[in-house]
Amino acid sequence: MLVWIFLIVLLLLIFGGMAVAFSMGITSLIVVAVDRGLGNIPFGIMAQRMVYGVNSFPLLAIPFFLLAGRLMNTAGITDRIFNFCNVLIGHVRGGLGHVNILASMIFAGMSGSAVSDAVGLGQIEIKAMKDKGYNLDFSAAVTAASATIGPIIPPSIPMVLYGVLGNVSVGALFIGGIVPGVLMGLFMMVTVSVVARRHHYPVEKRASGKQIIGSTGRAFFPLLCPVILIGGIWVGIFTPTEAAAVAVLYSLFLGLVLYRELNWKSLIQVLREALDDTSVILFIIAAASLYGWLLARYQIPSGIAEKILGITQDPLTIMMLINVFLLVVGCFMESLAAINILTPILLPLAMKVGIDPIHFGVVMVLNLMIGLLTPPVGMVLYSVQRVANVPFERLQRALLIFFFPLLAVLLLITVYPPLVTWLPSTLWRK
Repeated sequence: MLVWIFLIVLLLLIFGGMAVAFSMGITSLIVVAVDRGLGNIPFGIMAQRMVYGVNSFPLLAIPFFLLAGRLMNTAGITDRIFNFCNVLIGHVRGGLGHVNILASMIFAGMSGSAVSDAVGLGQIEIKAMKDKGYNLDFSAAVTAASATIGPIIPPSIPMVLYGVLGNVSVGALFIGGIVPGVLMGLFMMVTVSVVARRHHYPVEKRASGKQIIGSTGRAFFPLLCPVILIGGIWVGIFTPTEAAAVAVLYSLFLGLVLYRELNWKSLIQVLREALDDTSVILFIIAAASLYGWLLARYQIPSGIAEKILGITQDPLTIMMLINVFLLVVGCFMESLAAINILTPILLPLAMKVGIDPIHFGVVMVLNLMIGLLTPPVGMVLYSVQRVANVPFERLQRALLIFFFPLLAVLLLITVYPPLVTWLPSTLWRK
């Protein structure tokens, strides 16, 4: 009975329009009330579990990466990255589409957030593509699709959360996302090439050596950021959480000292926006911590695992079933909330059949990033729609072709785990 209360009450509250954090908190309260009675609800213990859920050093990476992403969007860093990518590959057919994707791959190594990529780079990319004669729908679609690379190429906010919940090395997860993230970019570039030839999109003049050197010089310090962050984590100079703090300090240095495009007024605004984002995410994590603790206490995950293992114990079959489930969940639930709720349920099942937790984590995050492009909850979808000011239906139709490369990469890393696990096992120093 408690299993159905856990699931049905939560779904009813979420689909009824209640915020995810409140939905999980109220569901947890109802479960305890049914089990122990209204007069015996341990409010103190429940509050402690919520506080304990956010009292974690690795979780400090989330507010720092959120702040770093917003600082980069305000400090002129995104403009320099876009211009660098433009002089590098803007001369091929459909060049600005390729530039869009490459810029997202580079920015992914700084912010760890798909929405930051979509909003920050998106404003520059969509305007540039529109000015050069690209179809607005296509421009918005490639911007939205490429933004999903952000949380796959390290650093990654969803991977930080998964690592904390699943007791998995965040650094190893970061390294594991490199190959899938690069594959996503390459597969999307192939898609752009096909569309560009079909619609005869313009071919720009190749940049001169002087232009390339000048643009590289202007983008040199922003391009150093991913090298500093990932290199520092790999070598062991700092932890992923400390890397997030370094990203903030580096962004402040670029914006306030080097480029001087960040003033104190804009800095205060950025801090407020980052604080708003952080409070929402940490409230979700606190409520999910209580929900997950009760799931474990009532042995719900092990019960679900036993039922599924009674049907099949083949790791690939189970991964395929989980993929389908997560793709559906991603349509209806925000990614961080889904990771909070589902990691305690699905990870034990995956590990029971021998699936590597790093492999599973990257697959899970990629599934949920695809969900960012699907209604009714797709955050990136709605963010790009606002930036591009394009009708929702047209954007959704234009995005359809980009689901093919995303699903192809998902299938590849599902059936061939070394695409995820080889690099961490080779490079990561535990």
